Amino acid sequence: MSIKSDKWIRRMAASHGMIEPFEPEQVKQVNGKPIVSYGTSSYGYDIRCSNEFKLFTNINCTIVDPKNFDPNSFVEVQGDSCIIPPNSFALARTVEYFRIPRNVLTICLGKSTYARCGIIVNVTPFEPEWEGYVTLEFSNTTPLPARIYANEGVAQVVFFEADEECETSYKDRKGKYQGQTGVTLPKI
Repeated sequence: MSIKSDKWIRRMAASHGMIEPFEPEQVKQVNGKPIVSYGTSSYGYDIRCSNEFKLFTNINCTIVDPKNFDPNSFVEVQGDSCIIPPNSFALARTVEYFRIPRNVLTICLGKSTYARCGIIVNVTPFEPEWEGYVTLEFSNTTPLPARIYANEGVAQVVFFEADEECETSYKDRKGKYQGQTGVTLPKI
């Protein structure tokens, strides 16, 4: 298994539609204003979150249970940014749609710009032949409100190519998050 470079990422995006929309370079400014960067990096791809967010709320005093998840545990927010309350949690989805090849595994890691502000992005894999918009999980570990910006970089995806294809892919297993299009809540 080997980690893949910017050249490989550009080639796979162009020939296989692996990332759409795709930015072949690192974008650090929009209209002359600095942003949290996104696009192709040396050995990865910095993804953006869309303007669709779900914020945890305690208004219903429910228990968070992955086997019996109450969708009323979230408040939907749409906008250019999202403020996560202190010691709270939010979900978002990526701007980019992914199609992971059968011989590739990715790991999604938080960007240091947000980590240095106490905002943690859950580390998650995109399995071979997984496809869809990524649901991102953000934790605000600080005692202060924290802001996340839509359409700017929030996490980095690192690609690993295997020496051989896996026997059973995520698509073969009919994975429950295959083809997700919006911010997707837990499923069993």
